[in-house]
Amino acid sequence: MADSGNLAPMEARLVGELPEGPGWQFEPKWDGFRALAERKGAMVQLSSKSGKSLARFFPEVVEALAATASDDYVVDGELVLSLNGQLSFDALQQRLHPAASRIARLARETPAQLMLFDCLRLDGRDLVSEPLDRRRAMLEAFHAREGNRVLLLSPASEDRDRALDWFARSGGALDGIVAKRRDAPYRPGERAMFKLKPQRSADCVVGGFRPVEGGQGVASLLLGLYDEEGLLDHVGFTSAFAAADRPALLDRLRPYIGGAGFSGKAPGGPSRWRKAGESEWVRLAPELVVEVGYDQVTGRRFRHGTRFLRWRPDKAPRQCTMEQLAPPLGQAELEQLLSGV
Repeated sequence: MADSGNLAPMEARLVGELPEGPGWQFEPKWDGFRALAERKGAMVQLSSKSGKSLARFFPEVVEALAATASDDYVVDGELVLSLNGQLSFDALQQRLHPAASRIARLARETPAQLMLFDCLRLDGRDLVSEPLDRRRAMLEAFHAREGNRVLLLSPASEDRDRALDWFARSGGALDGIVAKRRDAPYRPGERAMFKLKPQRSADCVVGGFRPVEGGQGVASLLLGLYDEEGLLDHVGFTSAFAAADRPALLDRLRPYIGGAGFSGKAPGGPSRWRKAGESEWVRLAPELVVEVGYDQVTGRRFRHGTRFLRWRPDKAPRQCTMEQLAPPLGQAELEQLLSGV
């Protein structure tokens, strides 16, 4: 029988376009934390994609699950959080904090929501082997009687064009679109769905670089954009260069070494990409411009490493502004888009 403790969420494989033809269901891909939620009597579990408990970080969601009249179910969804009217992945990350007092305060001030998109057990009945059509009907029935401001139902459509409209108009508020076969069972741990993710590009100033170990090449370019005050803020990096190209890249940067670098927010110290003891970054005169591809922006920074696309000698550095990072739709606007209003 399905329970969140021994189930790995079904995952999606990245594709370049959504599938065509009949038999597909399309859903928004939410920009949050994937979570399986289980209720079994008085017991409530909220588990991450890796199987770790998220319950202590989201007590308001656990409370909502514990308050349902149904007391024997497993649902699949995404934890999302709205801050100042917009869904915020950065605010969601702030919940992963060791201090219970801070978590309790944030749960009151900025409550999270669980966006439901699948049902694996309901009223004691195991639904994992049932087709998506049946699971979706059960999920909608569950939400009709249990939904509230915390437990939400993610929209779904069989219309590919409508899904593409969501994708095009969300402004990055969504993390993409997911396509699922309506006749397929739930396949735990398998990449049995398809996902289309946004790929955008921006022209950025190279404000510095990190050298490879030994200093004979470039490990990564540090990227900047000018803010509203005219300051060059560090917004991310790009590092996908072949080993053979890294020394030549250093030769290209040498004439600019020792320049002003970033005049606003500058790169920090050790991070998830750079460990203590690795080379410090080298300042460059802010004269080189590159175009990079990116997926998501969090807190006016690229969330992940970007893809180097090309040099832009035709672009003036001062043209590389934050305005390129168009703000995503607010939550109210996004709800209108997804509802077809």
